[in-house]
Amino acid sequence: MTHLRKMMLEELQRRNYSQTTIRAYLRAVQRFSEHFRKSPDKLGRGEVRSYQAYLLKERKLAVGSAVAHVAALRFFFIRTLKRYGFREDLPYPKRQRRLPTILSLDEVAQLINAAGNLMQRALLMTVYGTGMRRTEVSLLKISDIDSKRMMIRVECGKGGVSRDLPLSPALLETLREYWRWKKPRSYLFPGRAQDRPISDKTVWYACTEAAHHAGITKHVTPHTLRHSWATHLLEAGTDLRTIQVLLGHGDLATTAKYLHLSLRHLQAAANPLETLRLSSAQEASRTYHRKKAG
Repeated sequence: MTHLRKMMLEELQRRNYSQTTIRAYLRAVQRFSEHFRKSPDKLGRGEVRSYQAYLLKERKLAVGSAVAHVAALRFFFIRTLKRYGFREDLPYPKRQRRLPTILSLDEVAQLINAAGNLMQRALLMTVYGTGMRRTEVSLLKISDIDSKRMMIRVECGKGGVSRDLPLSPALLETLREYWRWKKPRSYLFPGRAQDRPISDKTVWYACTEAAHHAGITKHVTPHTLRHSWATHLLEAGTDLRTIQVLLGHGDLATTAKYLHLSLRHLQAAANPLETLRLSSAQEASRTYHRKKAG
C-alpha cells in the first residue's frame, strides 16, 4: 500500500465511513491517477477540471456516478492533502431530478417468482419486504432477525444509524425455509466463506436476473424494490413520517417524493378541469375554423 493510499484510508476510517464508501473512494482516486499516469498528489487544478469534463463528456457517466467521483476527489485533496482551495475546482455536477421507476404489486410478485433459486428469492423478498438498501441486506446477520418481536434490526445503516423494521410473516416463512436449506451460521446471506457476507453486487444480480426472466421491461434494481415498497406503503395508507423512519431517511423532504408516485394520492387530487362549464365534445367542429370577431 502506498503512503498516499494509507493516508486517505486512515482519514476515511477515522471518520467512520462505510467499507463500501471507502472502497469506492479509493478506487475513484486510483482511476484519476491512472488516467494521467501520475501520482495524484502531483496533479493540479487543471487536471481536476479536465478529468471532470472527461467523465461526463467522453466516458458519458451518469450524473450520479460523476458526483461519486467528485466526492472521492474532494475528500482526497481537501481532507487528505489539506488543499482547501480545491473545493472551488471540484463542483458537484447538476443533477436532473427524475422520479424513480416503480413496479406494480403484480410485477413485484412476478419478479420474486422468477428468482433463480431459494437464496435469490429470500434476497428479493427481504429487499422488497423491508425496503432495505442492498448493502444493508448483504450485511444482515442471523442475530438481526427477531422472530419473537417480528422485527429485523438494521445495524449501522446509511450514516451509521441503526433502525428496526417490521418482519412480515410471509418473509419469515421464506427465511426459515432458506435457513433449513443453507444453515448460515453468522451472516444471513454468507459468501463463499461462512464468516463473510455476500457482496452487495450479488443482491443487484439476483434482482436484474429475475427481472429478465420475468419479462419485465422496466429498468429494475434493488433500489427499484425499495422505491416500490415505499410507494405501496403510502398507497395503503401509511403516513409519510412512518415511511421516513422505515427507510432511514434523515430528511422528510426526501421521503415526500413518494407523493409524486402514489396513484392513490395523485388520483385523489380534485382536477379543476372537472369544474369548468364546457360545451359537449360532440358539438365541437371536426374541421379547423376561426370564429370572426363580432
